Amino acid sequence: MSEKKDKKARGEENKFRAYFVRLFGRYNFRDEEQFNRFGKRLFFILLLLVELLVVFQRVSKFIEGGSLSNLLASCIVTATLTLSMALQLFVLKDGVGKRVLYVVDTVASGLFLFFTGGVYALLVYALVLTQFYIELKKAKQAYLLLLLAALFYMIFMGLQMWLRSGEAVTDLFQLIELSYGAILALVSHFCVVQIALAFYRQYLKLNRALTELDDSKKELEKAYEELEEITVLKERQRIAKEIHDTAGHSLTTVIMQTESAKRIIESNPEEAKAKIVAANLQAKHALEELRDSVHLLSGSCENMTLKDTLLSIIRESTDGTGIVIRSAIEEITLSEGKHRFLCNSLKEGISNGLRHGGATAFWFELKSEGGRIKFLLSDNGKGVVGGIKLGFGLRTMQERARALGGELTVLSELEEGFELHIDLPLDEA
Repeated sequence: MSEKKDKKARGEENKFRAYFVRLFGRYNFRDEEQFNRFGKRLFFILLLLVELLVVFQRVSKFIEGGSLSNLLASCIVTATLTLSMALQLFVLKDGVGKRVLYVVDTVASGLFLFFTGGVYALLVYALVLTQFYIELKKAKQAYLLLLLAALFYMIFMGLQMWLRSGEAVTDLFQLIELSYGAILALVSHFCVVQIALAFYRQYLKLNRALTELDDSKKELEKAYEELEEITVLKERQRIAKEIHDTAGHSLTTVIMQTESAKRIIESNPEEAKAKIVAANLQAKHALEELRDSVHLLSGSCENMTLKDTLLSIIRESTDGTGIVIRSAIEEITLSEGKHRFLCNSLKEGISNGLRHGGATAFWFELKSEGGRIKFLLSDNGKGVVGGIKLGFGLRTMQERARALGGELTVLSELEEGFELHIDLPLDEA
């Protein structure tokens, strides 16, 4: 039997809880407009409840032999105050009409205190003050209103005592003594309302900041996605251009050298052999450049130091070709752009020495000196007479060196070989 009662009680409790969830769940308290709508309705309901209690109290006193005029005056003041608050809360916006109703509220609440008195009248007075506190934006205005409300309350209490006893209360300290409980209640009410308003306004400010932050985050995410797409596209274009400028150029050279060797293989086999060797080396370089580009596109770049990569290029250039390349290479850590530029420059320099100078031996040196990178590649080729004209490959190298903050220079004399110098700044720590 007791279990059934417990289940019934729990069921009623759940229904009661579900009702309040539906009541409060209709409003989003993060939205200031919805919160104000909920607050206005709750405020008006509380005001009606307290006023009904006051009216029932006055009716009971009338039945016990009280004054009819006092009952009618209390009902008229209550109706006036109720109508005024309803117009302010649900009909009128800011304007002259609302300011007039503030005066009506002040007079009506004072008369309410005068004709009724007691705890319920003080509650109505506090509710009216709550409405005023909410409307005020500055703290100084709220403090002034509290002072005026306390004085107003004491004046009406003095008038009420004068009507009851027939003697005017002229002593301020006596008024304070008679009203100190109510004044203390008004001050407590003022503190609670101001703290609640401060917390809610701060809550709204934080909520707006979080909303703006969420919007900014979404915009940043969108911008980041667009930037990522643009970056990927630019990187693809850069790699495509690099393949075109390096591997494509190298393969074109291979075709030209093999065609030339084919034409002179019977009349000058030694020169034809040299061209085939140079073409073979150029083909190896083109393959390596294509492999590097594929690694970049796939994101699986090999973890090799600059020194290891340069030595690998030298080995590929000398294996099975009869070419001699001596070197002195320091271990230097550079950015990916400078790393690739120096490797491509070594390949291009060796290829040019074989193709144009007929070189059979090279000296390569890479070192850091005074915060700069010194690159030197010299060969024993036939050199050139007069001014050196930079071809496509050397012009591309020169532009890239300047883009990296450095400079490229070439030196050559007839039968004295060819020297390629590159000067770049070291990367900042």
